Amino acid sequence: MFAALSHPEDVHPSLWRASQLARGGLRTVDTGYAALSAELPGGGWPLGALVDLLIQQPGVGEMRLLRPVLAAQGRRPIALVQPPHLPNGPAFAYLEVPLEQLIQVRAPKMADALWSAEQILRAGTCGVVLFWAQQVQTASLRRLHLAAQSSDTLFVMVRPLAAAQQASPALLRLAVRPADDGISVDIVKRRGPTRAEALSIPLHPSPILFSRHARISRRQTVPTPAGGIPAEVVA
Repeated sequence: MFAALSHPEDVHPSLWRASQLARGGLRTVDTGYAALSAELPGGGWPLGALVDLLIQQPGVGEMRLLRPVLAAQGRRPIALVQPPHLPNGPAFAYLEVPLEQLIQVRAPKMADALWSAEQILRAGTCGVVLFWAQQVQTASLRRLHLAAQSSDTLFVMVRPLAAAQQASPALLRLAVRPADDGISVDIVKRRGPTRAEALSIPLHPSPILFSRHARISRRQTVPTPAGGIPAEVVA
C-alpha cells in the first residue's frame, strides 16, 4: 500500500518516512535561522506542541536563539514560567520584546508552576510560553503537551542537558551548548532521520538578559504568583 503512495502523510498526517523529515499535520513558525529551519520538520518551530531546549546552564544562548520568534509575536503576551532570574529591561529591548509584553509566573512548588503553565496553554492567548524546570515527571510533560495541542502557542521547556537521557513526549528536542561564535545545536529528537553532526548557529552578543538584581519600574511587569494569572491570559 505504501509503495503506491508518494507520501505516507496521504494515509495519515502523523506518518512519515524514517529517511525524510515529516511534513504533514505540522503547524510551524520560522526559527529565523535558515540552517536550523532546514533541519526541522515543517521548516520551523512546531506550534501547539512541547519543545525541549536542553542546556548546560541558563544563559548559554537559548534566549538569543529564540529572539526571532519572540520579536515576531506582535502584541501577544509571552509567558515566562519559573525564569532563572528577573528579566533585564534593556536586554529584552535588544530582543525587541518590551517588558510589558512579558508575564512572569513564579511558584514556590513545582506542582503550582505546572498548573499555571497548563492553564496558560489551554487558554491559548500567549504567543510563546517558556518554562524553566529541573526535574519534571513524564506524566506532567504529557499533560502540558496535551494542553499545548489545543493552541497555536510555541511552548518551550528549558531543561538541563541531562534530561536528554529521559523520555519525553516533545516533538522536538534540541541540546544547546555555547560555541565561540554563538551556539552548537544537537538535534536529539525530531520527526525524521537522526543527525549525527551538530549545527553551528552564529549569534550576536547581547546584554545580560536575566539579572538577580534587575530593577523593575512601576511600568514594568512584576512577577505573577501561581493562581494569580491575569484574567486576560487565561480567559
